Order: sequence, then structure tokens, then C-alpha cells
Amino acid sequence: MSLHPYVPLHRFANLRKDFDHFFQDFPSIIGDEQSFGGIKVDVHETETEVVAICDIPGLEKKEDVDIQIEQSTLKISGSINRTNEVKEEKMYRKERYVGNFHRQIPLPSPISEEGVKASYKNGVLEVRMPKLQKESKRRIDVEFH
Repeated sequence: MSLHPYVPLHRFANLRKDFDHFFQDFPSIIGDEQSFGGIKVDVHETETEVVAICDIPGLEKKEDVDIQIEQSTLKISGSINRTNEVKEEKMYRKERYVGNFHRQIPLPSPISEEGVKASYKNGVLEVRMPKLQKESKRRIDVEFH
């Protein structure tokens, strides 16, 4: 039998490893972000605009979604209401999200709030935001007297 030095906090290292492992798998244990009112978003930019493409199935009218741009952050919120739902006592499995959702997405470039366009088709919301045009650098001549 070999002797090992006593390390009083050794057991806490294993506990921390277990906690890290648990929280790494946490979304898969209780459901993904979508089930808690989050929406999936892709953001990319072109030379002239920033584009956000959001999966939000179940919107029925434009009043169901609110889009705001504040300090280089895109804020999307709203609610999904299913009108033809089956009564809860007869439900066998329920995976589709119903209720409020909210996301705040930091934008990669400063954008102009003028000219923002949003469209919704087949459960996908597309928000096109023109980039803030950098002011052209103009050389100022100095007058010598």
C-alpha cells in the first residue's frame, strides 16, 4: 500500500469537475434555449448592411413581434400563440414552444436606424439593417497669412 499526501481540498476538485460536467450538459438535460423562449439567430454582414435571420415559427400577425435597435444591439421580442391547441389533458407530447420570447443580439458594426427592413416568411424573420456610413475624411487646408 502506497502513501499519498493529504490534500484537504482534493475532494472539492472532483466536485468542481462534476459540476462543470453537469452544467456543460445542462441545456440537453432540460431542453434547449428554444424551449425557454429563446430564438435561434444567424447574423452576418455585407459591405453595406448587417443581416439577422431568426427562426421564429408560429407567428400569426405582425403585432406578435417587436423589433428594436438600441446602442448597437438588436432586440427581438414577442409572443407565439397557438389558436388550434389541443386541450392539456389530451396532450401526449408537447415540444413546440408557446409563449413569450426575447433575444438581445449585439451587432458587429454600427448601424443606421433609418432604412431598417424586416420581413417574415415561412417561420423565418429577416432583419436588414444598413450600416452607418463612415463620414468621408476630408482634408482641411490651413490658411497661412
